[in-house]
Amino acid sequence: MNKNMEKYNKMKIEELQNELKELKKELFKLRFGLAMNGLDNPNKIKETKKNIARVNTAMTILEMGSKE
Repeated sequence: MNKNMEKYNKMKIEELQNELKELKKELFKLRFGLAMNGLDNPNKIKETKKNIARVNTAMTILEMGSKE
């Protein structure tokens, strides 16, 4: 399992929501920077998208666990 996924699985729902907001802001800044003048590391966009998906997965797991 990924280190980030382990970190996200330990977070509470409020922390995950805040993390998701921050990741979305970061992704926006990266895309904007890419459009304006290019990036030093374009793989950062891909990694940020994966982290957003990991946070969404962790949130879903928590929500499913609370419904049971």
